[in-house]
Amino acid sequence: MAGPSRTTHLRGLVSRRFPDRRLSLVRLTILIGVLTGLVFAGFQGWKWFENETTPTRAAWFAGYVDVTATPQFGFEQPRSDADKNVVLSFVVASPDEPCTPTWGGAYTLDEAKDQLDLDRRLARLRQQGGEAMVSFGGQLNDELAVSCTNTAQLKKAYASVLDRYELDAIDLDIEGEALGNTEANARRASAIAALQTERAAAGSPLAVWLTLPVTPDGLSPDGTTIIADALAAGVDLTGVNIMTMDYGQSKAKNQSMGDAAEAALTSTQRQLRVLYDRASLHLTDATLWAKLGATPMIGQNDIRGEIFTLEDAAQLNAFALAQRVGRLSMWSSNRDATCGPNYDDVTRVSDACSGVDIGESSFSAVLGAGLVGTPDSGSGVVTESEPLAEQDLTDDPKTSPYPIWDADVSYREGSKVVWHRKVYQAKWWTKGEVPDNPVLQSFETPWTLIGPVLPGETPIPVPTLEPGTLPEWSGSTVYEKGARVLLDGLPYEAKWWTQGDSPQAAETEPDSSPWLPLDAAAVLATLATDPPAAG
Repeated sequence: MAGPSRTTHLRGLVSRRFPDRRLSLVRLTILIGVLTGLVFAGFQGWKWFENETTPTRAAWFAGYVDVTATPQFGFEQPRSDADKNVVLSFVVASPDEPCTPTWGGAYTLDEAKDQLDLDRRLARLRQQGGEAMVSFGGQLNDELAVSCTNTAQLKKAYASVLDRYELDAIDLDIEGEALGNTEANARRASAIAALQTERAAAGSPLAVWLTLPVTPDGLSPDGTTIIADALAAGVDLTGVNIMTMDYGQSKAKNQSMGDAAEAALTSTQRQLRVLYDRASLHLTDATLWAKLGATPMIGQNDIRGEIFTLEDAAQLNAFALAQRVGRLSMWSSNRDATCGPNYDDVTRVSDACSGVDIGESSFSAVLGAGLVGTPDSGSGVVTESEPLAEQDLTDDPKTSPYPIWDADVSYREGSKVVWHRKVYQAKWWTKGEVPDNPVLQSFETPWTLIGPVLPGETPIPVPTLEPGTLPEWSGSTVYEKGARVLLDGLPYEAKWWTQGDSPQAAETEPDSSPWLPLDAAAVLATLATDPPAAG
């Protein structure tokens, strides 16, 4: 997410709605219906969540607030209940004193009290039932651990912010060059682990969220390494918040921002399981989902063409409630408005408006529906290994829709198999690679998990062709490239000259076989214009 220094180019921007871009009555009616349904569904979903978990794990919503942005955003006067919790950003290292925390590199904590009235405004928010957490880092300045090379002084710097603002929860936003800074990451992990231990002993436990960039395929290797190193150092992560924004080429061309967010959460949940298993902490699916958060960039993203709409927000909220995700946020509350007529290029990101016409609605209301917790909901919850239910992983050919994976069989791209009661599809040719190998990155495995084998499933019949549709294969016949034959009703095409090589071998050794298996339906569709070649 962007840091405060970006706002220096946007001074004096005033947020107004477009007078010529109002919601139509029909669209407004539909939107109100959707929101009403979401609120009801959110309430129902939350009650179920509440029954399944302890109150301290209550899922929550809070928008990020760019503290130093101009015009100043009045977070201390929430527009609605959805806006009463905030993530104040960003505390970073002072450009002149590396171990001194500042707001955006522009204000020390004392200067923010005097010049931004920050302490008083935070007190006002709490008087109205709101809560805040502070985010360290961001994209445009140095997070404290990057500049402060003394771990003891680094711990003291973090503690000074916690004490100043009476915090029970913090957010560590690590992105850009800081992601790969292994020395800084080690210092940060050591300092935060020590703080957690110290505060837990004093009866003031600290919830710690890591915020990291993501793609629809999940966290980068740098991102997973940061988590692994934090766990190894003894940090008890309340959760990992992924920045579901600015995907660039990692997002499929026709993939919506809502679908991309769902994919990113699902991929990261799988990665968290691997990371916690490697740390000898075996967690249930429910706990892993509760340790996940998502933060979209509302409206126009930094990448043109990536626009997170109210419909995407509704989709993400529904997904979060269904999966019982622990947290939703947004970048940023400052931007949760329709741009005014003086902002003539809405494809260019503004720090004071979203770039999309949201009428009388707000992203916070849609994203926050049904999430009733506060940022400190996870403080005091200790992560421990959980007993995992015994699973019957035996695969029965009679109840499997596809062949059961075999280490001795070669699988071509697109092949589907069953393994441990789940269906996988090959991304490329593969042999001997276990489909459920617990890798961190999707590019490390040739298999894509499609989903579980469903109750009552039986083998899916393989489409065949009637005898005589193509010539039957004969071991004594010479076949030229392009010749098509049938074997047991299955069609094949010769890739090169061949004689005596059974097409059946193409199913297990597709690369070395001279035969290419064909789709029966496709063959029927082309027979009229592409008659079978004689052997």
